[in-house]
Amino acid sequence: MADRRPVGEIVKTTAELMAALPHVLAAPKDAAPVLQLCLRPDYGQRAFPDRVTLTREGGIPGERWAKAPWLKLADGTGDPRIQVSILPKRVLDLVWREGDAEPHPGDTIIADLDTSLANLPEGTLLACGTAVLRVSDVFNDACVKWKVRYGAEAKDWVVAPGHPELRLRGVLCSIERDGEVRLGDVICKL
Repeated sequence: MADRRPVGEIVKTTAELMAALPHVLAAPKDAAPVLQLCLRPDYGQRAFPDRVTLTREGGIPGERWAKAPWLKLADGTGDPRIQVSILPKRVLDLVWREGDAEPHPGDTIIADLDTSLANLPEGTLLACGTAVLRVSDVFNDACVKWKVRYGAEAKDWVVAPGHPELRLRGVLCSIERDGEVRLGDVICKL
């Protein structure tokens, strides 16, 4: 499938993405403020609220995870390990800008945070607003939509040898304690 981004947009080459890697990896390891919140009410739709409610049972009210998750349990319900996605702001800045022709990636939380496996091993608990999240074992490998929207090189950069453990596409989490997250709340490791 061809790249649909207009000429002049911020499509990055592999060389540009690799050159940006030290900057991405220099993100704070902890105490990162929530810079943006996003809900995906339906396919291709995005909403950017000032706060979201997180519940263990239902995920995020208004988010499509409850009705159309991409990963399901045997009973057909959404896998809780993918209830929340945190994308590093430094990666978002490499592939998307406000006003781009392509949709926002749709990650629930954007924060200037190092989401690497070394910094956030599976099972790490994160306080986020009044909620608590648990870092999942599910790898966010930048699906085909990421490739179509932001380019093959952006997809290949995420899964290049040595890069999966950097979790450049962010980290997936389950909701461990119900709560509310607001813009500006700080994500802290527990």
